[in-house]
Amino acid sequence: MRSFTPSLRLSLSGSHRRSRFRHLLLAVLLALTPALSPAAEGKAKAKAAPKATTPPAYAASVPKPTLAEVHYGSHERHVLDFWRADSATPTPLVFVIHGGGWSSGEKERVDRFVDVAALLRAGISVAAINYRLIRHAEAEGVTPPVKAPLHDAARALQFVRSQARAWNLDKTRVGATGGSAGACSSLWLAFHDDLADPRSADPVARESTRLFCAAVNGAQTTLDPQQMKEWTPNSRYGGHAFGVGGFAQFLAAREKILPWIAEYSPYALVTAGDPPMYLFYTTPPALGHDQKDPTHTSNFGVKLQERCAAAGVPCELVYPGAPGVKHPNATAYLIATLKAR
Repeated sequence: MRSFTPSLRLSLSGSHRRSRFRHLLLAVLLALTPALSPAAEGKAKAKAAPKATTPPAYAASVPKPTLAEVHYGSHERHVLDFWRADSATPTPLVFVIHGGGWSSGEKERVDRFVDVAALLRAGISVAAINYRLIRHAEAEGVTPPVKAPLHDAARALQFVRSQARAWNLDKTRVGATGGSAGACSSLWLAFHDDLADPRSADPVARESTRLFCAAVNGAQTTLDPQQMKEWTPNSRYGGHAFGVGGFAQFLAAREKILPWIAEYSPYALVTAGDPPMYLFYTTPPALGHDQKDPTHTSNFGVKLQERCAAAGVPCELVYPGAPGVKHPNATAYLIATLKAR
């Protein structure tokens, strides 16, 4: 035991000295480290905080909606705003679908497509919708992706019709409008067979999706890449609607996706008895030639007007220098058509 005790004491003593040294070193380091002032801490936190996004807002020319952020479905983008026209009798409705390539955009863009105040003065109520975008469709496994925004538009229209009594609407007189992809969606509703399910237990699903008319701006009238290429050789739009990348891949995949094109391309759906159309473009056509903006070229309008004429469907086409123009813009057309008796 005598031989063990000294070595134990020596070991404990050395360990104690090392521990004291480590504590002393830590204290020195802490003393030398400059503390952040409250102001500096605030700046650091502000720098690390994510940027606040500005919520979408209507232009100053747009009156405040009567009802805002009304849900027509379960998704966060299944919302609409409604402006009620002052009338003792049920009013027509303009149904607004925003543009953005089905990839962006908000209902607050309504002033780009129609004059809400003018419609209200004319005794026409207005509804503007949001809908799922292509990225939401892809995340949910919807095929083709364009089915999500198009069927959302149909469901929103059915929902609005289901509120006809509460909102004082004449649900037989509904005109759709929008720009670009929203215009394409409007045309799809106009030409597609009625999606109403009369036997559904859901009262909203029993409502009609048919339109009285449509008046659109910069519409893509076909989603067939072969037609796009023939009408406008430098076409580059549309593949994303079917989950296809660039336009070359879109064209290569055409045969495979022809059933989808037949279901979702407005041009393919035109038949006798469809509602009258109004198509507005900002540049004159040049069929078979490259266009500065091939995605919104009036070449689309020329070919749809030809298709409508063959089916006996009225179609007014407007562009700089166009013949036979009766209405200067979509708002004027909608007022004249929806209020005609």
